[in-house]
Amino acid sequence: MVRFSDEDNAFIKQRGSDPSVVSEQLDNFKKGFPYLEIIQAANVGKGVIQLNDEQANQFIDFFEKMSSKGISLLKFVPASGAASRMFKSLFSAKEKLEQGSDESEVLQDKEISYFFKNLKSFAFYDELEKIAGKPVQELSPLEVLDLVLTEKGLNYGSLPKGLLLFHKYANGTRTSFEEHIVEGARYAKNQTGEVKIHFTVSPEHQSAFQTHLSQIKQLYEEEYGVKLIISFSQQKPSTDTIAVTMDDEPFRENDDSLFFRPGGHGALLDNLNDLDADVIYIKNIDNVVPDYLKQETIKYKKALAGVLLNYQKKIFEYQKILDTHHYYAIDSALFAEASNFLENILNVKPPSNQYYTEREDLYYYLKSKFNRPIRICGMVKNEGEPGGGPFWAKNSDGSISLQVVESSQIDMGNDQQKSIANNATHFNPVDLVCAVKNYKGEKFDLLKYRDPKTGFISYKSKDGKELKAQELPGLWNGAMADWNTLFVEVPILTFNPVKTINDLLRKEHQPE
Repeated sequence: MVRFSDEDNAFIKQRGSDPSVVSEQLDNFKKGFPYLEIIQAANVGKGVIQLNDEQANQFIDFFEKMSSKGISLLKFVPASGAASRMFKSLFSAKEKLEQGSDESEVLQDKEISYFFKNLKSFAFYDELEKIAGKPVQELSPLEVLDLVLTEKGLNYGSLPKGLLLFHKYANGTRTSFEEHIVEGARYAKNQTGEVKIHFTVSPEHQSAFQTHLSQIKQLYEEEYGVKLIISFSQQKPSTDTIAVTMDDEPFRENDDSLFFRPGGHGALLDNLNDLDADVIYIKNIDNVVPDYLKQETIKYKKALAGVLLNYQKKIFEYQKILDTHHYYAIDSALFAEASNFLENILNVKPPSNQYYTEREDLYYYLKSKFNRPIRICGMVKNEGEPGGGPFWAKNSDGSISLQVVESSQIDMGNDQQKSIANNATHFNPVDLVCAVKNYKGEKFDLLKYRDPKTGFISYKSKDGKELKAQELPGLWNGAMADWNTLFVEVPILTFNPVKTINDLLRKEHQPE
């Protein structure tokens, strides 16, 4: 076991980290993380709820009825990721041109050719021309790439996705940050007219976000008749994870200090845990569409919230009964009803070797399973997009429940597990609606409902040296593994992420 020096322990504590947690992280490198055992893919009728229009409208009506009673709504948008990966192909082309590669050869690359051929269709084109001070057609390809990617121009290669111009309108353009504000005004407005949206951002970009907000806030408040309550937070240094050498020894900087890295989006569970609302929407910064396509997104966001509140109502009843009565005072019929609801509605199957024949055992089992946060996860039909998916999986306590599972969590070397994975019909677009309070209105401590065994190890480098890094359990998979979970099918139109610059040329991101 690694023993930290007094200097190491002081450094760890100064970062806000716990030395015992850091020791656990070091153990994880040596032991590795186990694969998650998937039992079967969740599909329509077997773990995935499919709503027809009538049902969707009923849930929307229920959501709007509850909203009018004053439940608090909040939208949570992870927006700290840099956009640099979006521009990988452009950076590559820029480097080749700078090194003297033949221009016509570089422009033959399919992605680069498509980018230049459709340059006028990007929302940032007019801004690009304005910065250039002359028609873009008069610029060389290298000059264009310099103006798009570097500080000489738009500096998009160093900005977060939230600050990039995504969509063009007759009267101007919008960043993805603005599009989330417009969306929020349509489905996350509180009874008081407030729209609360929380963005997680990186420290170096928070001031730019705040400046952008100050420029557009009044415009959208007047246009949509709302009061915008926009807040920001940063990933906490205390959630960073220690890095190790390829021999599993702590990786050290040149000054011999320990080296920590951000723990991935699972670290944002701490940020989510700090928020206070009855219903919290979660959606990634790059998954937005222009106004003419927003209606489907708004419809299903409200429907998912209606599903959440509908099932929460019954869960609250069980929470209250189990909380206010001793097990010997609860009627056997109610035990049977609650057990049936848990197993067949919430899809939580008890461990195969545990039948809870004793009333006391059953009481504590039901109490623990009902007294948890709830999430409704929108799932789209799998049409070849990358991402995790909905599965029935075995939990650490032996129970089986619905889980969002990333491909890295599945043992693809096991033919049976690989076959189950290949039978998946849906995947996870990161479209969640969450409830994080109990029937008394008390917040759950979300850190208690994650599965620490669902992290994973990746390989990186620092100062030319290879290292192993550790990702925390992902925000929508391992970090929420012990939540009550329901999957609802949502239309593919509600999922339009921007992973590369050319994704902005898809028809879903272009004007009507």
